[in-house]
Amino acid sequence: MICKRLPLASLAVAGLLSATVASAGDLEDGIAKRLEAAVPGLEVSSVMKSEAPGLYEVESNNGQTIYTTEDGQYLLTGDLLKITDTGIANVSEQARARQRKAALEAYGSDGLIRFPAKEEKAVINVFTDIDCPYCRKLHDEVPQLNRYGITVNYYAFPRSGPDTPSFRKYESVWCADNPQAAMTAAKSGQPVESAQCDNPVLEQYELGGRIGVTGTPAIVLEDGNMIRGYVPADTLAKGLGLL
Repeated sequence: MICKRLPLASLAVAGLLSATVASAGDLEDGIAKRLEAAVPGLEVSSVMKSEAPGLYEVESNNGQTIYTTEDGQYLLTGDLLKITDTGIANVSEQARARQRKAALEAYGSDGLIRFPAKEEKAVINVFTDIDCPYCRKLHDEVPQLNRYGITVNYYAFPRSGPDTPSFRKYESVWCADNPQAAMTAAKSGQPVESAQCDNPVLEQYELGGRIGVTGTPAIVLEDGNMIRGYVPADTLAKGLGLL
């Protein structure tokens, strides 16, 4: 079993998590409370036994996975790797994939700008920025993806953030009478008619941040695995086993 050990600057406090908690339930609850008390703004969403003996896996609102020993005295950050018969597996990324899948399922399909395949064989969830060049390149290939049987679901992730021209442009696209047509026009560089309405752009942007989106396009597959960046349509279809 291999584990990367990295410094956790924000937790450089002497004696952090030194108390031992008796029962498993109390231990997990104690780890969560001590971390939240030690790191301002940190919210622990789950604490569970890692598949590595003696380590607990902690997930929080900052998207970082923390590992702690059973007595809560030592902390590790970074990816937990495991040697298997077929090579090295990233245990941490497998956990993140499960969490992404659960987060997207919890969000649901309302508010997405969808480009459905007529004969759907796979679905990709794309966090996109209208002004991102490689997002535009990917969008040019949406008809090809649809022909391969791949439905494209767009989530908003204007990289410049709220209250910026790019963010407002996405809101106008979402509020258009025909969001699909507006998206295609906007990604081809055509001006977008300003429109306002109740919209999920901020919610989707924040969702992206929670599941680890840092750039666009970010393609989340049905199993929760993430492809960071543009991938040609035929390469993507091959990777999904459709070609």
